[in-house]
Amino acid sequence: MTDMTRRAEPAVIRAIGHVSTLCGVVAAGLIFASVLITCQMIFLRAVMGQSTVWQTEAVIYMMIGATLLGLPYVQKLRGHVGVDLVPGMLPPGARRALAVGVLLATIFMIALMLGYGWEMFHIAWERNWRSETVWGVKLWIPYLAVPLGFALFALQLVADLWAVATGHDDVDPDVAPEDRRH
Repeated sequence: MTDMTRRAEPAVIRAIGHVSTLCGVVAAGLIFASVLITCQMIFLRAVMGQSTVWQTEAVIYMMIGATLLGLPYVQKLRGHVGVDLVPGMLPPGARRALAVGVLLATIFMIALMLGYGWEMFHIAWERNWRSETVWGVKLWIPYLAVPLGFALFALQLVADLWAVATGHDDVDPDVAPEDRRH
């Protein structure tokens, strides 16, 4: 995509792209922190002979958060698993229609996940649920990653839908992913 085409995108589409990139940075930070905590936990157990209280649970919640918050960034990079055999055999108009249909179906499914994720978060918040471990973390904190991650993923999907529908994104399978809109 040329710089001129990129400038023609509305500011809101560019902003969604920046938010998706920020999500990728946050997800990478969560993964890095999880690795550090795991190393600290191994050191405490193996070298110091001490027990750990919060580390395992924290790492699990951080990895779940990284996975969910990383969704929009991976979508922005077109990193999710895709099958391009059938689209590659279709003419450009049908390929674009298929891309729009797939994006709409994905947005629908993500909206369902967002709704259920919000309900889970809200119940944990409202009832002040805590984990049943010694640490006893308030569960609304890790549960927040579910609706937040899916909401940001949905935003990126809507931006992608706009790009495909308006011709700002090339759905030609012969175009290398790194040459497509990011």
